Amino acid sequence: MNIKATGLIAVGTVAMILSGCSDNETTEDANLGEQLEYTITGIEPGAGITGQAREILNTYDNLEGWELQESSTGGMMTELDQAIQNEEPIVVTGWTPHWMFERYDLKMLEDPELAFGEGDDIHTIAREGLEEDMPEAYAILDAFEWSVEEMQVVIDEGQDIEMEEAAADWVEENQDQVDGWLEGVDPVDGQPIDIISVPWDSERASSNVIRLALEQHGFDVTVTNVDPSILFQAVGNGEADASVAPWLPNTHGAFMDEYGERIVDLGPNAEGTMNALVVPTYMEIDSIEDLPASE
Repeated sequence: MNIKATGLIAVGTVAMILSGCSDNETTEDANLGEQLEYTITGIEPGAGITGQAREILNTYDNLEGWELQESSTGGMMTELDQAIQNEEPIVVTGWTPHWMFERYDLKMLEDPELAFGEGDDIHTIAREGLEEDMPEAYAILDAFEWSVEEMQVVIDEGQDIEMEEAAADWVEENQDQVDGWLEGVDPVDGQPIDIISVPWDSERASSNVIRLALEQHGFDVTVTNVDPSILFQAVGNGEADASVAPWLPNTHGAFMDEYGERIVDLGPNAEGTMNALVVPTYMEIDSIEDLPASE
C-alpha cells in the first residue's frame, strides 16, 4: 500500500467533509435569515425597547442589513403566536415581566455587547411641586413598592379577566402590604390626582394597584395611558401628577435625559426587569451574535 497516497486521500476526504459541514452551516444560516426575512418583529415606535432595538442593529456587525419591523405590542404578540403555532422562526423584542413567558416556551438571546443594558428597575416619578401640593399622595407614591413576581401575578390573572379586577384581587389578598404604603398618612376627601402610564400589561398592573391604594385613602384618581415620550413630557410639564411606569436607567433613559431636570424621581417601586431579543426555544440559537448576517 502506498502510505503517502493513502494519507493524501485521507486528508482530502477530511477536507471535503469539513468543507461540506461549513457549506451546510452557511446554508442553514442563510436559510434562517431568509426565513426571518432578516427582520426583527418589534412593538410601538415610541417604546423605549424600540429605540434600544434600533441601536442593536448598529451595535452588532452581523445585524447589518437587518430591519426592525415596528408595529404594536398586540401586533407583535399575534405574529409570535402564529409563528409558534406553525413552529416557524421568529425574533421579537420582549421583556420581563410579561405573560408571554408563561404562555410560550421562550428564551432571551444573550446580549454580549450589553446593548439592552444590564436590566432596569421600574421607578415612580412625580412632577415638581407635588410634595407641597399633595403631601399625602406624595407620601403614598414614595412608599409604593412591590416585587416583579407580585406584578406577574396581576399580569397573569389579567389575561383572563379585566386588569382592574385582577389588581383589585391582588389588593384584597395583600391588604397588609397596601396598609404599609398608607401608614402614617392622613386620609383626604376626594382630592383629584392624575396618574399617567403606558398601555402595557406590566404598567397597567402597577397603575391599577396604586390607583386602588390612593382611592382607599380618599383620592379621586384618573389613570391615563399614553406613549412613553408623552408620559415624561406630561410629568415634566406638570400636566400629570405622577407615574409608576418608567423603566430606568436603560429603557426610558433617553426620555429621562430630556425631561429629568423637571421631574422628581422617587426611586424604584419594582426591581429586576429585563429587555432582550426573544425567540422560541425550538430555535437553535442562543445569542444575538448567532443571527446570520445578511448577504
